[in-house]
Amino acid sequence: MTFARRAVYFTGPLQLQTREEAVHSPRHGEVLVRTLVSGISAGTELLIYRGQAPGDLPVDMSLPALGGNLEFPLKYGYAAVGRVTEVGLGVNEENIGTTVFAFQPHQTHFVVPLDQTLLLAGDLLPEEAVLLPNAETAVNLVHDGRPMAGEQVAVFGQGVVGLLTTALLAPMPLASLVTLDRHALRRQASLDFGAHDSFDPSLNETLPRLLGALQKGSDYPGADLTYELSGEPQTLDQAIDATGFDGRLVIGSWYGRKHAALDLGGRFHRSRIRLMASQVSTLAPELRGRWSHARRLNYALAWLEALRPARLITHRVAFEQAADAYRLLVEKPGEAIQVVLTYGDGA
Repeated sequence: MTFARRAVYFTGPLQLQTREEAVHSPRHGEVLVRTLVSGISAGTELLIYRGQAPGDLPVDMSLPALGGNLEFPLKYGYAAVGRVTEVGLGVNEENIGTTVFAFQPHQTHFVVPLDQTLLLAGDLLPEEAVLLPNAETAVNLVHDGRPMAGEQVAVFGQGVVGLLTTALLAPMPLASLVTLDRHALRRQASLDFGAHDSFDPSLNETLPRLLGALQKGSDYPGADLTYELSGEPQTLDQAIDATGFDGRLVIGSWYGRKHAALDLGGRFHRSRIRLMASQVSTLAPELRGRWSHARRLNYALAWLEALRPARLITHRVAFEQAADAYRLLVEKPGEAIQVVLTYGDGA
């Protein structure tokens, strides 16, 4: 048996369509979920929306719901929370009515194996739970950066991933934690999460102010650890300039088809700075004996429940107006942090 659902498709640069498509009833081991809310990624999804993602790259080999390549037309998204309305054979009917998270695109319903969902049994609101992939990414970034007590840390970019990374770092015994973002709304959110200082990277006087805020009288100039999470390739040069001798620079941004023209002459050649790519679909090889994807995801969920990040959600847009949500993120980024799509009872 099949029925119709509606889904958001990227059909070309700056173009979206809501399409109707068939979905089958749940089979053995599967559940049917009616979506309550889904979260828009202002990083990867905006690259796709703008046509800046490499079309020949696989969407995400680690997520079964996202197959094919990053070429139009494309159904995308990876943060959906919904309610189980029907179960297939082999699934206990007690699951009906439960609220679950799943790595699924923006669509009104989805059928998924039960073991590819995460039960939300705590007090976390559905709209807060869509931040789980971002929280897991932040945990991965901290794992890869290996911050140490007394270190000086800089975080470039205070979008959702940057802010959650800041929130993870803030309780640690760091000598200094300084963040940078072009938008005042995000800089204030960063300070609210515990950053010691936050600066606008577009201002000429920012670098000396940043270095002063990091050093605070210590004998080590610059950052021991720097994160580049802005999504803008030109920020890499600034991040290198902020990093001290033998420092670590973790690059969590994905630039798509945008290229970074780095200045690796002069100081960098003698700096012994280590540049490291960090991406959440894998775990660092040295951690795989102790950490699994499930352990990391479950920790991220528990941490998110303690953080209660509803303050990061600045806009709630009805699924039917999804195009407005993407235009907002492109045209008025200074007004938005996390934008979520909401699905009414009639969706």
